[in-house]
Amino acid sequence: MFIVNVEGAIFRDDKWLIIERSKKEEHAGGLLALVGGKVEEEGNSSDILERTVKREIYEEVNVKVKEQLKYIHSTSFVTDSGENVVDIVFLCEYESGEAVPKSPDEVEAVTWMTAQQVFEHPNAPDYLKESIKRTECMKSANILL
Repeated sequence: MFIVNVEGAIFRDDKWLIIERSKKEEHAGGLLALVGGKVEEEGNSSDILERTVKREIYEEVNVKVKEQLKYIHSTSFVTDSGENVVDIVFLCEYESGEAVPKSPDEVEAVTWMTAQQVFEHPNAPDYLKESIKRTECMKSANILL
């Protein structure tokens, strides 16, 4: 069985909303990441991935994103504690709210960064760089929302 995790690549004014994960987090604590979280059990449900990413973004950083999301890519990984995770990244367009670390147990800091700043940051893991790279490619090809 897999844990299903979703992430939102949120853009505004050619910058990406990037969080520094709390050092308390069991997986990837202290590293830069997109905003997201685990899908919760709901029984029979529609649009659960999309609703989850929107909920997680608001709960963690106080930002609302526009209704339409664009699928970017999916990956799988194993956490430090041995759990198997499927991760799905969506492109999200900023709608409203001041980005703040609303959930300090999960988010240490919030910042808007250019793709280049992400690529050059020492705490940006390869999977974050890959997600930003893929999203930038879609943006360049005008395959956006």
